Amino acid sequence: MTTRNRPLSPHLQIYRLPLLALISITHRITGMGLVLGLVVLAYWLGSAASGPEAFATAQSFLGSPIGYVLLFGWTVALFFHLCHGIRHILWDTGWGYEIPQAYASAKVALVAAAVLTVVAWVAGLA
Repeated sequence: MTTRNRPLSPHLQIYRLPLLALISITHRITGMGLVLGLVVLAYWLGSAASGPEAFATAQSFLGSPIGYVLLFGWTVALFFHLCHGIRHILWDTGWGYEIPQAYASAKVALVAAAVLTVVAWVAGLA
């Protein structure tokens, strides 16, 4: 048998995903992260209803450095998912299917998510 020098299929070590693919994948990942955040929110609300000791335990975890990192991550996920969801609503109206518009709206969604996250944290920590 002779071996042919055929090109290999591109894989993630070689192939660079386009921005639109990364945004789509990130939208799905942030959706899963938001579900985890809802579980933590339910725990926090349940601890508030259970009494001062349980609430103090939940507050000590969420007020720790690890808790702040998790809360920041959920805030980024929330605003990114929201902004990308607005892109989907615009697509449902028929706007933004052209490649230049799709890339522009993806960049706007990223910047808007970053700005909203910073504004929320500045307002929350003030």
